[in-house]
Formats: sequence, C-alpha cells, structure tokens
Amino acid sequence: MQVKETLAEGLKHEFEINVSASEIDAKVDGRLADMKDKVRLNGFRPGKVPLAHLKKVYGRSVAAEALEEMIRETNARIFTERSLRVANEPKITMPTEQKEIEEILAGKADLTYSVAIEVVPPITLADFKTFNVEKPVADITDADVDEAIKRIADQNRPYAAKDEGAKAESGDRVTVAFKGTIDGVAFEGGTGENIPVVIGSNTFIPGFEDQLIGIAAGETRTVKASFPQNYAAPNLAGKDAEFETTASLIEAPQESVVDEEFAKNLGLESLDKLKEAMRERMTQEFAGATRQKVKRKLLDRLDETHHFEAPPSLVNDEFELMWNSIKSEMASSARTFADENTTEDAAKEEYRKIADRRVRLGLVLSEIGEKNKITVTDDEVSRAVIERARQMPGREKEVWDYYRNNPGAVAQLRAPIFEDKVIDFILELANVTEKKVSREDLFKDEDEKTAA
Repeated sequence: MQVKETLAEGLKHEFEINVSASEIDAKVDGRLADMKDKVRLNGFRPGKVPLAHLKKVYGRSVAAEALEEMIRETNARIFTERSLRVANEPKITMPTEQKEIEEILAGKADLTYSVAIEVVPPITLADFKTFNVEKPVADITDADVDEAIKRIADQNRPYAAKDEGAKAESGDRVTVAFKGTIDGVAFEGGTGENIPVVIGSNTFIPGFEDQLIGIAAGETRTVKASFPQNYAAPNLAGKDAEFETTASLIEAPQESVVDEEFAKNLGLESLDKLKEAMRERMTQEFAGATRQKVKRKLLDRLDETHHFEAPPSLVNDEFELMWNSIKSEMASSARTFADENTTEDAAKEEYRKIADRRVRLGLVLSEIGEKNKITVTDDEVSRAVIERARQMPGREKEVWDYYRNNPGAVAQLRAPIFEDKVIDFILELANVTEKKVSREDLFKDEDEKTAA
C-alpha cells in the first residue's frame, strides 16, 4: 500500500492511496477462509467448499466488503500516524469507470483512490488560574418576595360585574360570544360561547381585545383582526378575519388581597409558607441568572485567549443552521432585514462571525474536556431525560421512548451537560470574586446593557 500526500494547505489535507491487487486479493481470501465453516452450499460438506468455488460465488460481494474495510482502516491509520484530528467526514473519491471497478473487484487491478479532509488545528489551552471572573449576586429582599406574590395575586384577582349599561374599559373582563369568518366564510375554531376576554391581556389575536373597549352587555359589534403570520394553524396564518361579537357580561377587576386565605387557595398552609416557597423559587431564579452571567463572561474570556482558524466546513455548517432558522423566523413574522435596520449581506456577515465563534468555543471546550478527562455519564443523561419527562405530565413514556430511539436527541441533551461540567472545571481553577448588584442589573440583558 502506498500513501502520498497531495495537498497540505492550512487545515486542508488530501491523500492519494494505492492498494495493490495482491493486497486486495489477500484480504478477500482471508474473508473467504473465515466463511468456509459457516457457508452452506449444495453438493459440499460443511467446511469443505473449495476456496476457488467460494470466490466464484461470493468473490465480488466479499471484495466490495473487503475494500470498504480496507479504506476505513487505511484512513484511520493515515490520520493517526500523522496526528491529524479530523474535523469533518472524509471525502473519498473512488474510480468511476465501470470496467476499472470490475477489474478491481476481480482482483486484477490496483485500487487508487483519494481522500480529502479538514483538520482541527492544534489548540494551546490558556492557564485558567490566571482568569479573573466577576460573579454578580443580588440579595432577595422581603420587598422582592412581596412584589412577586403581589404579581401572582394580580393574575388571580377577582372580577365583579359592572352596573347595567356600563362600557368596557382596558383591564375589564368581557364575556363574549363570537362567530368568525374569512372572506365571508366561517372557519373551524372561529366560534365561541361564554369566552372571558381581559382587555389588554394580549391573549387573543392582535387587535381583537382593543376593539372591545366601549362595548356594553347585550351589544353586538363586528371585530376585524388579522391572524399572525406565525399562527399555529397554517390555514389561518396571515389571514384577515371578521368576528361578529356579542358581549354578555362586563366585569371590572377588584383589588387583589394577599392574606392567609389567598395562600391557602394556592395550596399553602399559611402566608408565611407562601413567602418561604416564593423566596426559594426566587433563589433558584437568581442563581440561574448569576450562572448565565458568569458563563457568558467566561466564554468571552475563552474567546479572547484562544486564537486559531476554525475548520471552514464546521463554520459553514453552523452558519447554515443559524441562517435557515433566522430566515424561517423572519418569514413567519413577516419581517424584513430593513425592519431590523440592516441588510441581508450585513446580517450574513454578522451571523457568520457568530458561527465562527461558536465553532471555536466548541472546539476549545472539547479540548479542555478531553485533556482533563471530563465526561458525561449515562446516569447524568438519564437524569436529564427524566427531567424532560417531568416537564410533560401524562406523556412521560412518550418522552422516554423518544430519547431511547433517537441517538441524535440524546446527543443534544449530552452536549449542554458536558459544557456545564467544563465550565465548572474552569471556575474551580479561576479566581472568582463576587460583586453585589441590583436585581435589575442581574436580570438585564447584556446587549441591552451595552446599548444603554
């Protein structure tokens, strides 16, 4: 077997490999010899089929299998001997002439093929002990807890019927019956009876609630509204509709009261227990926000300290995934690049930079994990699956079966677990200092902060 490197340009490598007919023949004979004791042919006792006869019957198919195995083993040996870390699936170019292929399979001609790859460049990891990471933390005050409970109370506030003849105002709850049509034709799901609508809640399609302002009980009016472009029912998305709407009851919101009775209605023993539960939930939310801030800063630091060329094919793949998602999202919301104060070319350039950063950071995290033997156990993946199942009550078995039968979906669960474990490893080495911040700053988006 002869191997000749024909291209070594940056991260791109190409090789030309020649496998002699005698090597192919020897490989085929070896596989046929293994078959002798297993194959059953009429007229021959088990294990007594002549090799020449086996080759006549099975030679072509065995040769194809042998070649596939030889190519796989040869490629692996080439990459290992040269310490090449392959970034993508090798591109193998085989002979295409039918006559040449037949001669190779018959063991009468050498096989010459080429293989092209992109490799991951060597990555020199930074000294993580030199990293200074600021950890923003915010205290949860009694006022924060009271405010959060008040929001829940407002969402569950009672309503009382307004006086006869009273008109609906923003914030009122209007009970309506409606019949919807598109171009004068009724559509499925377009009718409703005794439907409560809180004006200003934005729970109905855009424009519907605002047109109920001023309506009185017993009044009928035609409400005109358009379904959003990304509406769940494709046959309604983007369509203009008219709803013949009759109000039967107008109710005004009442003052929400936070007391022992309110806590018991929520299933808690007392108001103090409600406050404890709310503080615990907020503690988890604050910790999650802190974690995200620290993770983002740490990824920025990794980006700053690791400079290398990302394999173009990986960047292209990442960009295509992102770009297709962006285009789909914009189409569903009927938005254009002009609406975003940019152009398609400028947006592409920006997202390609993001794709490049993602690929490089992914390779750095992978290198850190590999060098420090950081792995994700099956138990950790199982716990993640169980957590997903808990989020879908009544469909637990469906969720479990989905992940059991979809290795790709399991890989998507494994990736963030691995990333978090690598992040934790770096934080153990880094110099982490806490900084007290306000609740507003803790939850403020970084991009929003920069703009401000």
